[in-house]
Amino acid sequence: MAEETQPQAAAAAPAAEAAPEVVVAAEKAPAEVEKKAEEPAAEAETEESAAVADDGGAVEATGSFKEESNLVADLPDPEKKALDEFKELIVAALAAGEFNLPPPPPPPKAKAEAAAVEETKAEEPAKTEEPAKVEEPKTEEPAKAEEAKTEEPAKQEPKAEEPKAEVVAEAAAAAEPAKEEPKAEDAKPAEPKTEEAAAEEVTKPAETAAAATPEDTPAPEAEADAVAPPEPVFIWGVPLVGNDERTDAVLLKFLRAREFKVKEAMAMLRSAVLWRKRFGIDALLEADLAFPELEKVVFYRGADRECHPVCYNVYGEFQDKDLYEKAFGDEEKRERFLKWRIQLLERGILSQLDFAPSGICSMVQVTDLKNSPPMLGKHRAVTRQAVALLQDNYPEFIAKKVFINVPWWYLAANKMMSPFLTQRTRSKFVFASQAKSPETLFRYIAPEQVPVQFGGLFKEDDPEFTTADSVTELTIKASSKETIEIPVTENSTIVWELRVLGWEVSYGAEFTPAAEGGYTVIVQKTRKVPANEEPIMKGSFKVTEAGKIALTINNPASKKKKLLYRSKVKSTSESV
Repeated sequence: MAEETQPQAAAAAPAAEAAPEVVVAAEKAPAEVEKKAEEPAAEAETEESAAVADDGGAVEATGSFKEESNLVADLPDPEKKALDEFKELIVAALAAGEFNLPPPPPPPKAKAEAAAVEETKAEEPAKTEEPAKVEEPKTEEPAKAEEAKTEEPAKQEPKAEEPKAEVVAEAAAAAEPAKEEPKAEDAKPAEPKTEEAAAEEVTKPAETAAAATPEDTPAPEAEADAVAPPEPVFIWGVPLVGNDERTDAVLLKFLRAREFKVKEAMAMLRSAVLWRKRFGIDALLEADLAFPELEKVVFYRGADRECHPVCYNVYGEFQDKDLYEKAFGDEEKRERFLKWRIQLLERGILSQLDFAPSGICSMVQVTDLKNSPPMLGKHRAVTRQAVALLQDNYPEFIAKKVFINVPWWYLAANKMMSPFLTQRTRSKFVFASQAKSPETLFRYIAPEQVPVQFGGLFKEDDPEFTTADSVTELTIKASSKETIEIPVTENSTIVWELRVLGWEVSYGAEFTPAAEGGYTVIVQKTRKVPANEEPIMKGSFKVTEAGKIALTINNPASKKKKLLYRSKVKSTSESV
């Protein structure tokens, strides 16, 4: 079965490389990219369950993903058990220093000096053995040494004699020199023992001290090591151990990325922490990379209908050759772009997510493929590197991934790769053609939160409306007319805005007073609005008497149209 999956993977790879959107898309972790082709029903399941629009414009992957709870009480028992085991492994790893970077290798000069020191150490034993052999004729006096130890335990003589036993053992193991001076054994003077012991203390003070107090000296160090707690480790400002309620939410991300396989999750966490230290994330957050031109390429804007922050990725901006060269012109610039992208992601995580058990722990990503450059240019290497970093170090940060303005060939490429993704990953991905992109976005993000360039009504520095002013959505049927009536009171000003996706409709506005016999006032003469005109039509009218504003939209086309509108009544004082 493994051999059967290889040709499919090989065919899928070139298609995947053709689009640059994967710079921020890759939510799937290596454990998720399993060879699902071994399951015969996987591909069939994908085809049967995909939601395809009648014009082939929008495709959503299998099923609808719903974020799991981060409350421990809501977890099933196997997942609770895995979380507890995961915490135990983390505590053990902290104690063992597994989250610490290894010391850097010594410089070339230091290496040479270390080699010289090792050579001198290797020569020292030969020099010290010779005097030891000559000075140690006491191989036959273990009994007297023991008597001296037992009779005078308070004296320091045992300290001099204990290392003597070590030297005797070395001499006996070495060879026969101890037999060269048998006369020294017969004399047995008391003073030579003391002099030899003193000589041994001078020549080997370190060995004597260690032998005299074999247990007393290292004991304080061992106790200090046991008492000293390991240095705490944080990731996204959340400690890996402790009583912080956010810890569970972070650990569950790694567990879910590895399908609650604890050892694999532990390996992923360890690798992510070490990578963050090597990459210098803390310093990167404070760095000034000065990339204002890229603010239109990747940016955060608003939230979805479930309050997840939304990150937009607009790679069509790289059609600007100057911007492309500034971002990817050489290796240094590509490395800088990668750091900028990671910095933006890290800042977004810290500012937009709270990791509370019932809070927001993930985000929505929208990737616009309109006019995006092919994956054959200078950005190819940095794209692949970014994909790998995001896969390995940012698990379960994507609540939904929406691709808009998707070309037909990308849908084909996704269909080829789909069998290699888990059900969980596939359910997060949504694809929409250019015709269906705005409506697809509105399923997940309210129109007042969607920027104008993607079909919504959000504009920067809008003096009249904000994201707090909700938008009403209507569908205008083919060859039909829609009239919107807005009631108004006297001495006020009414403001409104509307948008028809694709336009090519006729639009007009008029005011009708509530009093009988009043005259209707034409606010906006009916006219045809072409598709290339200003995307949003705005209007206002100062009301002197109670009545209503009627907005009329006539759709002569043979296809239905999506209409967005909102209005606000201001008092006379506000409108001045």
